Amino acid sequence: MTLSASATTTTRFNTLPLAITLFCLLWSFAFIAGKIGVTDCPPLILLAARFSLAGLLILGVFAFRREAWQQLSWREAAMFAILGLANNALYLGLGYTGLKSVSAGLGGLIVSANPVFTAALAALLLGETMTWRKAAGLLLGIAGVAFIVWHRMSLGTDSLHGVLFTFASLASIVAGTILFKLFAPKGSLWIGNGIQNLAAGIVLAPIAFTFADVHDIVPSLRLVGAFAFLVLGGSIFAYMLWFHLLKVCGATAASAYHFLMPPLAMLFAYLVLGEHVAFRDLLGIVPVALGIYLVTRPVVNAQAEANPSRTPATQSNRSSAPWRR
Repeated sequence: MTLSASATTTTRFNTLPLAITLFCLLWSFAFIAGKIGVTDCPPLILLAARFSLAGLLILGVFAFRREAWQQLSWREAAMFAILGLANNALYLGLGYTGLKSVSAGLGGLIVSANPVFTAALAALLLGETMTWRKAAGLLLGIAGVAFIVWHRMSLGTDSLHGVLFTFASLASIVAGTILFKLFAPKGSLWIGNGIQNLAAGIVLAPIAFTFADVHDIVPSLRLVGAFAFLVLGGSIFAYMLWFHLLKVCGATAASAYHFLMPPLAMLFAYLVLGEHVAFRDLLGIVPVALGIYLVTRPVVNAQAEANPSRTPATQSNRSSAPWRR
């Protein structure tokens, strides 16, 4: 029995790298799908429809699973609804408005500054340790992002109006990340994500139909494809992976993966939308990659090695490195 248990532990498949890879691909491509969507549809109408459909799909699947609903109190449901306002309605409402006048690559680039502000607030509010290694990694990451932003702005192809909306979108996702870790709502993340989407859709719908005109919608196959991806790949699967990474990795380490979004978003924008990518943009990827490594690299804790009886759960409370679990 000992040998069997040992073999099972040894052959256990680590799904974390797969979850990280899939999250980065889905989240990055969502900027491209969003850019396509807002070209043929007013941003707020697109988002109201996206959130409402995603919420109804998720909650509809779990409507007959009463045991999942019994684990969710009214307080937890209210928390998920509040998170939906920050993580969905404000974050993407402001971001998609910005995408009307900025490129998909630059939009993804600005939002990738999420780890810097998240790490600072996590150290103040969540008690996550800010070591010199993490600080150096975050500074390298923001330096690489700033370098690319400066170059893209110097080309004069993106408007200041759109950039300001995108920075407001960044502030919203940072607030949503901290709130999720601070309140740590329990219950099914699937149901919680459904509540967030539906709450965001309910809030955005009257605003969208007040300030936007349905006659501005241009029906097209690319709009249908973009909308389908945003609902399934963005609102459902990407957000589920995001909340999973927040729980497993901690706010600082999970947010550090947003530094991967600029090169991926620029690559997808080049392949799908034909957006120009200059060599200077590619140079900024180097400090970004190094920053991610420094922020997420596991730390060898001498005290933990001296006391192997400590559980992984206890260790994870003292470090946000994703591979400590």
